[in-house]
Amino acid sequence: MRWSNMFVPTLRDAPGDAEAPSHKLLLRGGFARQLHSGHYSMLPLGWRVHQKISEIIRLHMDAMGAQEFHLPAMHPARIWKQSGRWDVMGDEMFRLQDRKGSDLALGMTHEEVFATHGVEISSYKDLPQQWYQIQLKFRDEPRPKSGLLRVREFYMKDAYSFDIDEAGLDKSFDAYHDAYVQIFKHLSLPAVPVEASSGAMGGSGSNEFMVPSDAGEDDVVMCADCGYAANVERATSALAEVSDDAPPAAPEIFDTPDVRTIKALAEFDGGAAADRQIKTMVMVADDEVVLALVRGDHGLNEQKLSDGLRSATLRPASADEAQKALGALPGSLGAVGVDGIRIVADLALQGRTNMTTGANIDDKHYRGVDLARDVAVTEWLDLRTVTAGEPCVTCGTALEIIRCIEAGHIFKLGRKYAAAMGMSVLDENGDKRVPIMGSYGIGVGRAMAAIIETHHDDNGVIWPVAVAPFEVSVILVSLRDDDTVAAGEDLYTQLRQRGIDVVLDDRDARAGVKFADTELTGIPWRITVGPKGVAAGMVELTSRATGETVEVALADVVDQVAATIEAARIPDGADPIYR
Repeated sequence: MRWSNMFVPTLRDAPGDAEAPSHKLLLRGGFARQLHSGHYSMLPLGWRVHQKISEIIRLHMDAMGAQEFHLPAMHPARIWKQSGRWDVMGDEMFRLQDRKGSDLALGMTHEEVFATHGVEISSYKDLPQQWYQIQLKFRDEPRPKSGLLRVREFYMKDAYSFDIDEAGLDKSFDAYHDAYVQIFKHLSLPAVPVEASSGAMGGSGSNEFMVPSDAGEDDVVMCADCGYAANVERATSALAEVSDDAPPAAPEIFDTPDVRTIKALAEFDGGAAADRQIKTMVMVADDEVVLALVRGDHGLNEQKLSDGLRSATLRPASADEAQKALGALPGSLGAVGVDGIRIVADLALQGRTNMTTGANIDDKHYRGVDLARDVAVTEWLDLRTVTAGEPCVTCGTALEIIRCIEAGHIFKLGRKYAAAMGMSVLDENGDKRVPIMGSYGIGVGRAMAAIIETHHDDNGVIWPVAVAPFEVSVILVSLRDDDTVAAGEDLYTQLRQRGIDVVLDDRDARAGVKFADTELTGIPWRITVGPKGVAAGMVELTSRATGETVEVALADVVDQVAATIEAARIPDGADPIYR
């Protein structure tokens, strides 16, 4: 490829609304352009990177025996209604109708579609099956931001496993886990597998692959000593045991005028410290009013509550809804004596006595509350949000909370979708069995952005060789020196013949402009061909990663660069993989 023929609209400065480094550099480097909110056009340079990432993913999927599909991005509402998710997905699903008035949707995910094709599997002898695709997805994000990190239209590698039983699912899940570890090593992404919530996907377990980055939207709890790692939506910790004084014979009511918060009650004369208060939150889960109880100094983790309740939707109740349920306004709410409402309490409250909580009368609270005696708890669950510095549940070391980008997610789905779509196979005894599924996703564009977030400097992107738009840039310092042009053209031809992805910068522009563009676009290696060097039989070889420049004999540079690049295509620690 010749730079003079390429469309690479680089920018000196990023638009003002670009905040994340990857967003800025995708725009400045001429990799992508926003068409409208959450929808990006991949320009030629960006699409080259996108395709290389896709190919690495494809190599590893094929190596583990997965078979590639290409399924429609537009789905009939029928299959989503069949699985029960047509209404559950809400506003994030793009919906439309055809000319006949039939309801359709742009695919957010493909569990239903893959399971629909899975009905053609009839025998346990045909299992396990590993299926995948790299396909467009559409999600109507309310607030797209950060370039490719949060968009409405994106390519995802989604894969699905079908097994006869849980043991088979465990084996498939582990195989994808290992493949993902290798994929992210191949992409030079420092992705850490962490425990995660399955969320709306459902299922018995999931792992996310998280890349530490300030541009991320997820908080991950990590232990530096033992390696424990979990999304804050799933994380737990080892709290110190608390000893309470014996409570009175019954809760005692007392006046708390204008006391509406945990802090205010802690500072109130006759109140209680935050860790001796019960915080009562009125929630609505799938249209059912639920009371969620946590310690006053703890935060409610709504995802944990949703997972524990297995609810499709969850939201805080309005002040009117809370008053209707408990008879008082927020600030005076509690669960003492409450009957007929589901009460879910955090494990940190289990066994606590002599606690303080709202009395369900405005401006009044109870003291001396014994949870076991006074509150009809329906379920005890881990509901609290872990905070930095709490002891690790495994080794006791103080936990850290790291901001991360979710680069991949794997789920044990169970039989929900297979059963809903009518899948069944005959087992070895001739009995009908519903296969069990797993789901495994990687966002290609998000991986691209994550690579930039972890591989850049003030001058631009620093692409790893495996995904760089070009591996080498041959720069002609002068187009007016015939020997320089001839030497550059010869290097360009030789490198192409050696299978090197090379671009010849033959633009009639200053050398400084060419150098800056090569750095901005992140090409790993630059060969500078100038009149003085050619006359001496030398060229300059510059590493984008280190900035180091060395002189190399013109006769030797092709061999040296080819060997360096061939070695770098599979990063250290990644298993070599070939078709």
